[in-house]
Amino acid sequence: MTHLCFVPVLLMPVQSQQISVCVEDDGDLRVDCQIEPKANKISSYEFSWSLGTKEALINTNVSGSASEAQFRDKSEVVELDPHGYRMTLKGFTETLPHNTTYMCKISGQVESINVERDHLAPCSAVSMFLKSPWSWITSLLLLVYHTHS
Repeated sequence: MTHLCFVPVLLMPVQSQQISVCVEDDGDLRVDCQIEPKANKISSYEFSWSLGTKEALINTNVSGSASEAQFRDKSEVVELDPHGYRMTLKGFTETLPHNTTYMCKISGQVESINVERDHLAPCSAVSMFLKSPWSWITSLLLLVYHTHS
């Protein structure tokens, strides 16, 4: 009798992705920034995008800074659990430039991601689940478990 043995190979990214960009079901643009704040620092945030050499501030809670007029009343930010912030931008998905760099800064730490408009993923639970390395590990472990039971 031949026994098949599955050895899971875990492919993990070298650096964890702390910023993600997607389009919600209603067409709003969503940027999740999951930078863990430094201890003993007031948690501040800035969301912006860069088109070529021009950076535009979309939303911030930094004293003395203000978002550009075109984004006022069109974006909102909520805090994520256990850390980070989610910015939602209404009414810009159809007019996004072809290639955009999205940036977030939390308590001085900056993350950025470059996304082409045609490659913006939907924010559905399945889509976000498949992007997570932990979801792949869980799926592989379940496959191995069910194969050997």
